Amino acid sequence: MSDAAITGGANTPAIASDSAIPPEELDRLTDDIVAALKSVYDPEIPADIYELGLIYKVDIADDRKVAIDMTLTAPGCPVAGEMPGWVETAVAAVPGVQACAVTMVFDPPWDQSRMSDEARVALDMW
Repeated sequence: MSDAAITGGANTPAIASDSAIPPEELDRLTDDIVAALKSVYDPEIPADIYELGLIYKVDIADDRKVAIDMTLTAPGCPVAGEMPGWVETAVAAVPGVQACAVTMVFDPPWDQSRMSDEARVALDMW
């Protein structure tokens, strides 16, 4: 089984080319998953989790099950227990996604260098 992957960092999705999912469907799934991730906000920060760089990895398996590695801005975040569920719910609602599982990771630790320019503008962090 091959997988497609969206990787975090500069918030530019990178798609593995060895997926059995047709390219046009994979492009649509990728765009829709990113849009779903952008709908989830940390309630204490006026920027979405994708632009904040909290999404480290998204794997789209050939069976259209999605696995996400994400982090938090700080391990003691008050919504740490809830946010993975918000992400799972948002991504699982994407048409064509069969299931979504989120794993919370803290390595590497999040830092402000992972934020997109859009997040920096929203947080006035230039």
